[in-house]
Amino acid sequence: MTRRRTTTEGTAARRLLIALALAFLGFFLLLPLIAVFSEALKQGIGPFLDAVTSDDALSAIRLTLLVAAISVPVNMVFGVAASWAITKFQFPGKSLLITLIDLPFSVSPVVSGLIFVLLFGAHGWFGPWLAEHDVKIIFAVPGIVLATVFITFPFIARELIPLMMEQGKDDEEAAISLGASGWQTFWHVTLPNIRWGLLYGVLLCNARAMGEFGAVSVVSGHIRGETNTMPLHVEILYNEYDFVGAFAVASLLACLALVTLVAKTVLEWRFDIHGSAKH
Repeated sequence: MTRRRTTTEGTAARRLLIALALAFLGFFLLLPLIAVFSEALKQGIGPFLDAVTSDDALSAIRLTLLVAAISVPVNMVFGVAASWAITKFQFPGKSLLITLIDLPFSVSPVVSGLIFVLLFGAHGWFGPWLAEHDVKIIFAVPGIVLATVFITFPFIARELIPLMMEQGKDDEEAAISLGASGWQTFWHVTLPNIRWGLLYGVLLCNARAMGEFGAVSVVSGHIRGETNTMPLHVEILYNEYDFVGAFAVASLLACLALVTLVAKTVLEWRFDIHGSAKH
């Protein structure tokens, strides 16, 4: 039996499309990546190590990891709760909740940071009360965490909602009919069914949290050694014409991106993120 071709393009057209795709990826992804590492190692391994182990760089690395360690679990709890509520229940305001989840995608990160300044800054709505009680949010770690949480909270929910809608309610209803409580149903039925989609969403959320620049730049105050994350530290070094230092720290971010890409590829290869596992 002869197989029918699923496409009408000729061999030359297919090769041209593949060549264009590879050229695009090489120009916009591979060449910048090579440039980052080549500039970081331009003066040798010694200056590179000095740049990534300086006090300011280590402080930026620690702050970046701290912000990610706080914002990702917070968004994981919110994402699972919101997805569970949206896909398993009917309630007033459901459409509004879905719209609000997408809000960070439609608002510029810089505008998001400015909103927090207007709320918690010295002259903001809650600024006088915070100053009276000696609570500092803007130009401090809490403001950076708030901005990062806001920017990244759609990622996990947006991975889980389609997955849980496709899975339906049959497994949960069967568990409840057999006498399982709500928490037992969640821990033993819902959570195992969404674990790989959840991991995928956490991966994307973590990558964005570590690389966020716009909103964090507005609320951080750029206090060296205190409120600079890795992206902000790269900007400061570059503006000071310390190109080796800037590209050295940027190379660490690039490594994090590569690790995220590899993990994402492994997850997509092993499991269907939008449904059941591949067999």
